[in-house]
Amino acid sequence: MSAKLFTTLVVLGAIAVLVTGVLGYVQARDALDKAIFDQLTAARQTKTRQVEGYFRTIDAELRLLANSKMVVDATRELRIAANKLNRDGASPELREKVDAWYADDFIPAITRVQGKEPAVADYLPVDAASYYLQYHYIVANPNPKERRRLVDDPGDGSDYSKLHALYHPLMRAAAATVGFFDLMVADPKSGRLIYTVEKEVDFATSLQTGPNRGSNVAAAVARCAVLLDRSTVCLEDFAPYAPSRGAPTAFMAAPVVDRGIIIGVLIAQLSNAEIDDVVTGGRRWRQEGFGETGEAYLVGPDHLVRSGPRAFYENRETYFAELKAVGAPEEEIAAIRSYGTPVLHQRVDTKATQAALAGVEGTGEIIGYRGVPTLASWGPLAISGVNWALVAKIDTAEAFAPIYQLRRNLLLVGGLVLLAMASTAAWLSRALLGPLRELTAGVRRFAAGDYGASVPVRSQDEIGQLCSAFNGMVVDLHEKNIVIENKNRENELLLLNVLPAPIANRLRGGEEGIADGFAEVTVAFADLVGFTKLTSDMPPGEVVTLLNKLFKRFDAAALELGIEKIKTVGDAYMAVCGMPEPVANHAERMVRMAIRMVHIAREHGIEHNTSMKLRVGINTGPVVAGVIGTSKYIYDLWGDTVNLASRMESGGIPDTIQVTRPVYEKLKDQFAFEERGTIEVKGKGKIEAWLLRL
Repeated sequence: MSAKLFTTLVVLGAIAVLVTGVLGYVQARDALDKAIFDQLTAARQTKTRQVEGYFRTIDAELRLLANSKMVVDATRELRIAANKLNRDGASPELREKVDAWYADDFIPAITRVQGKEPAVADYLPVDAASYYLQYHYIVANPNPKERRRLVDDPGDGSDYSKLHALYHPLMRAAAATVGFFDLMVADPKSGRLIYTVEKEVDFATSLQTGPNRGSNVAAAVARCAVLLDRSTVCLEDFAPYAPSRGAPTAFMAAPVVDRGIIIGVLIAQLSNAEIDDVVTGGRRWRQEGFGETGEAYLVGPDHLVRSGPRAFYENRETYFAELKAVGAPEEEIAAIRSYGTPVLHQRVDTKATQAALAGVEGTGEIIGYRGVPTLASWGPLAISGVNWALVAKIDTAEAFAPIYQLRRNLLLVGGLVLLAMASTAAWLSRALLGPLRELTAGVRRFAAGDYGASVPVRSQDEIGQLCSAFNGMVVDLHEKNIVIENKNRENELLLLNVLPAPIANRLRGGEEGIADGFAEVTVAFADLVGFTKLTSDMPPGEVVTLLNKLFKRFDAAALELGIEKIKTVGDAYMAVCGMPEPVANHAERMVRMAIRMVHIAREHGIEHNTSMKLRVGINTGPVVAGVIGTSKYIYDLWGDTVNLASRMESGGIPDTIQVTRPVYEKLKDQFAFEERGTIEVKGKGKIEAWLLRL
């Protein structure tokens, strides 16, 4: 029997350890695999929305500018003035100075980037107006290249310069405000760029016969010049642009229509820097949860990147070494070094980019552009005029590092457990047979939840004492377990009534001094107008009952909308949305909460035969939140956002919702706001406010 007991215990122990280890490992690997792909997909979708939102914004801004009176008037008048300069001609001396500037300044600069010297004739202006305007605004410009835009009037006395002095400050301010690298106006008839803000060498040249006739800006102008539709916007994908020293440049164009005729094309020159900053998260990969090797990048239909890979920014020498290791052509590496960017030079042709450019979303393990196994999530972008794909990825080795460590730990622990079990089984087989069998049965019943389990005490030796102690322990633990469970339920309910669930969990985990900063949440204050006067003649019990029933209805609405109630002070109610768990539409949720609160207050007043009017103030911005106290916890918010929300309520109008500009800007397309103008706010001075009347 001893041998059988020993063998049985060892075999059972080995099976238990093996099954538990294998199941734990498989389940952990599957869970981690799903979590990683979910995280990558969420990151990709977020960045996709950001890039698409960026293009929607500049699309709207460009159309707005193209339809403005300023741009229409400037296009019409500058076009006439440029044509007059072309008819008047340019002096031979002036032409010689322009030719010399190209030979001495422009050609050497572009040669350093391209690695070879192009023919100067390929870049020279082709007509009199181009020579004249380039001389006065580029060659004779006293400012360096980066500041040529500061010249309003070169002092040549021409009609063009007089108009330029009038319109240029306005156009320059518009481009800076919207964030365009350059803002241009083209004559659709001649193709001439009759105006640019930056005054690069494309200024005044013809996109039909000049040096830039094959560029993507020429394609954008050609498309928009024949579309008589004020809502038309033509986007051309990034391509090397010679006037910008070969930098990757995209163009968005919109027709300028005057009295039913296209008189010009307004063009926005887009730098790759803005998109690169969105896709790379401002190069804060670790803060965005990408770890040591994760990243997101854009790829165009030519499989060339539209945003820089992570390694290019973090460790350039390692980046170039990896390119060589995967067999990247020397020409590609040389171009990246020369232009100082991988955009439009590094080729990424993987399973992920192929599928995404074909319009298919997906996830999986692939061989990445660095030649190593990679977990990736991919998908296309919905931007009219371009076919781009976005890929979010992380190296498989980094992603599964916890699983590899878990496997090693399981093997080690399993071996130790088996050794311990063999030793214990050997001792038990010799020392414990009958009484221990009964005790074991009792223990198993107790472990299965039978708190009435007991074992017979057949002797007064150590085994008998153990059996007696076990019986007493079962009774004692059963009683204590009941008490503990009841206390836990009571404590849980009390804690959740005081603190949000995530904060309560952190406190239970032993965290102290909880304080968090939130970059953007929406805070609301609500107050019953004249409640003190209204309830002055009511018994205290009725006042409390009336207010308690009202706030319970507020709490139910907050729970439904995902709003976090912070506190009530008298007849005031404070709530926040977007914390402790962030939500994207926190402002919208809070406004809907405010609308419900106003209606609930009205209904509550009718039900209790009294008039109840609610003032609500809402503000959006950063806050600091934390837990105060040790014996009586309070979870509260601080910051200017909270103070201004309170001022919006106290300075509001009964039965209305008063919001600040941040709330209005977020929701002006979803709700009908009425501009109230500026109101005096204590400590802030004049503040703009909007009303949402019900």
